[in-house]
Amino acid sequence: MAAIGLERICKSFGGTRVLRDVTLAIRDGEFLTLVGPSGCGKSTLLRIIAGLERQDSGSVTIGQRRVDGVRPSERGVAMVFQSYALYPHLTVARNIATPLEMQRLTLLERLPLLRLLSPRRRRIMRGIMAEVEAVAAALQLEGLLGRKPAELSGGQRQRVALGRAMVRRPDAFLMDEPLSNLDAKLRVHMRGELADLHRRLGATFVYVTHDQTEAMTMSDRVALMLEGRIEQLGTPAELYDAPRTLAVASFIGSPPIACIPVRLEHEALVAAGTRLALRAIPDAAILGLRAEAVTPVRHGTPGALPARLSRAENLGAEWLLYATLEGPAPTPVVCRLTAAAHDAARDAGLLGERLWLLPDPARALLFDAEGRRLVAEPLRTRIGATA
Repeated sequence: MAAIGLERICKSFGGTRVLRDVTLAIRDGEFLTLVGPSGCGKSTLLRIIAGLERQDSGSVTIGQRRVDGVRPSERGVAMVFQSYALYPHLTVARNIATPLEMQRLTLLERLPLLRLLSPRRRRIMRGIMAEVEAVAAALQLEGLLGRKPAELSGGQRQRVALGRAMVRRPDAFLMDEPLSNLDAKLRVHMRGELADLHRRLGATFVYVTHDQTEAMTMSDRVALMLEGRIEQLGTPAELYDAPRTLAVASFIGSPPIACIPVRLEHEALVAAGTRLALRAIPDAAILGLRAEAVTPVRHGTPGALPARLSRAENLGAEWLLYATLEGPAPTPVVCRLTAAAHDAARDAGLLGERLWLLPDPARALLFDAEGRRLVAEPLRTRIGATA
């Protein structure tokens, strides 16, 4: 295991700046995910850690060792790629064994003729295959060691790729969107397997994805990257509940957060013609409401926002209500309800074509015109629609 340190990493391709002064401390044994949209620099940063790309400036440390200029094979890390990168002509056992063969056998011993003639090679290979079998058992691949990649499912191929990385006993695992080629059901399954593997190994995992669900469900911490910078680093809960910027709030969370224009009027914050149950902050420009932060209520409820229902999605255990706020700036908003809460609201007559949605002041997020987070404080006095 090893901690990984990145200090002021910069990288450009031609005239395009891909990474801008990225500084990051990855803890020994943690699962850290780099997440962000395509082109934000997350895969480039991972390749710099692996030594597959050279940064223009800045430094990389793995453990206590600065590795700038150190070859990838000598950095003590193992890379797992999106494409699996398995050898199609080799069995599962040989695919997993290949890194050890390259380390422990001489060039001559890897030649076909000496496979039969060299006692030393046979002895080394027995040790290698014992390690391969142990890794295969950990990944539930024991019955597949004689098969070739074409005979495996996508999930099995990914586990073989993981086994090839594990057998090297690296200080850190670097994973570049390893689940993106799998179907939705298998991705859910493999998320669980990767999280379990991390707990068993206790190794440092650095994982790259554009899928926020993967980032939020597996990680100890998440680094959200935007335009070559780390926009926010924190636990999944911190990024979701306490985003530092509107950009973070907009990227993290599904369905997306509603971004509602607000203005200051008579020392109160007003949105969609309604005075909000939030203390007025002069710099407030955007009210952010996640789907669980709004509730259907009766017409006339103080602080409720008028809206028109566009559609409702029944997801079994919960419902999503898609609506548009009325007012000078029509804004989409989503309301998330448990099945029981939905049925209660329907029976109470709250789910007609026209809705009144009450924001939860404790969950409201306020941002200024530059997208910086402000502290939202609930009011204790009654408020309601403006004149």
